[in-house]
Amino acid sequence: MGSATSDPPSPAVTALGRTPLTHAAETGLKIVVVGGFGVGKTTLVRSVSEIRPLNTEEVMTQAGVGVDETGEVTGKTTTTVAFDFGRISLNDRMVLYLFGAPGQERFWFLWDRLFSGTLGAVVLVDTRRMDDSWYAIDRLEHHRTPFVVAVNRFDDDRARHSLDEIRQALALTEDVPLIDCDARVRTSGKYVLVTLVDHLYRLALAQESAP
Repeated sequence: MGSATSDPPSPAVTALGRTPLTHAAETGLKIVVVGGFGVGKTTLVRSVSEIRPLNTEEVMTQAGVGVDETGEVTGKTTTTVAFDFGRISLNDRMVLYLFGAPGQERFWFLWDRLFSGTLGAVVLVDTRRMDDSWYAIDRLEHHRTPFVVAVNRFDDDRARHSLDEIRQALALTEDVPLIDCDARVRTSGKYVLVTLVDHLYRLALAQESAP
């Protein structure tokens, strides 16, 4: 994926950068977006949010050399130091509150706090650096937080691994949804979130029907 920016703000965003919630909204779900450094978490939150997203990005400095692992991420000059926050209404009654977790290892201690009260999560994967996804998956499984895995395809990824290959590499069971996405595109990001909500709904139905 190149350096293209995300889609322009939703038309629903007012001049103040806020979209009032409808009075019919009755279900709010906290969703966390996790993954390695530079995988597209901030971009995803920014592209789908119907309010002006809260970002805590700071410019990376020489002090981070040898501490922050940038790997294949070239040309990136900022990093999230706390979390990103956005909001999207899937319909008149359901609202998702999105929290993008910081990707740098030195900020991972914040993840457990972000997971508190979370009903589901999105794990963003960069196939050039799949090892960076292990910690996110491990922590979610530890907290027993349902999640989906979204492969953010980058333009310079020459390997183009199939979803089956990625599932095998990440040791994902068949019940974990695995899909492609482009974090820059609002419709693609929204599809990821709809997939997660559908997954949560199916899990809830299965739990209700269990003896």
